[in-house]
Amino acid sequence: MRKLFFAALVVIFVLFIIFLPPGSLAALQHYQAQLSAWHHQHPLQTAVAFFVIYVVVTTLSIPGATLLTLLAGSQLGLVQGTVLVALAATCGATLAMLISRYLLRDWVQQRFAAPMSAINHGMEKEGLYYLFALRLMPIFPFFLVNLLMGLTPVKTLRYFAVSLIGMLPAIVVYLNAGRELSKLRQLSDILSPGMIVMFILLGLLPLVSRRIVTRFRPH
Repeated sequence: MRKLFFAALVVIFVLFIIFLPPGSLAALQHYQAQLSAWHHQHPLQTAVAFFVIYVVVTTLSIPGATLLTLLAGSQLGLVQGTVLVALAATCGATLAMLISRYLLRDWVQQRFAAPMSAINHGMEKEGLYYLFALRLMPIFPFFLVNLLMGLTPVKTLRYFAVSLIGMLPAIVVYLNAGRELSKLRQLSDILSPGMIVMFILLGLLPLVSRRIVTRFRPH
């Protein structure tokens, strides 16, 4: 019961953070410190609760995945955060794709006819590489890729694997951003070397992603 109680506290806290209105840096640091204490005392329960929340957020396309990724970078570190976020994001994306395929097919087809035509053309021309490019470069919103891919014949395990690989670079960059943001103690720290590197990485991410897509695109 005690473990479940602390897991519930983490769930409530993270949901509160997702819908937190803009506030001061001091207030955010206070909430971050609370979560850090919970994670230090109950690392397994915190990790499990975080994983479940992230899967639910991505499956249902609830705003807050980016904030959760930043939070993971600040609390879980780069290695553990990468494992948890990458698996949770991919599980959520795959579940959303399956829901679209088996429950929302008619609605998705009617609601998103135009982008569905582009997706079908891309998959016919480039196959799984097209899915990889969509994950690496956000041509379509994350939730829309999940919905539209549910109407294609892509296999579930292949969808999972390609999505995982394609989303990994952005996940690592945002986790690093969360780790650097957690070091802020005052606004002047925004010009620290770590923060400058973070901004450079965030700026280079779309350029590098485009270069990778162009370099390895099948001809």
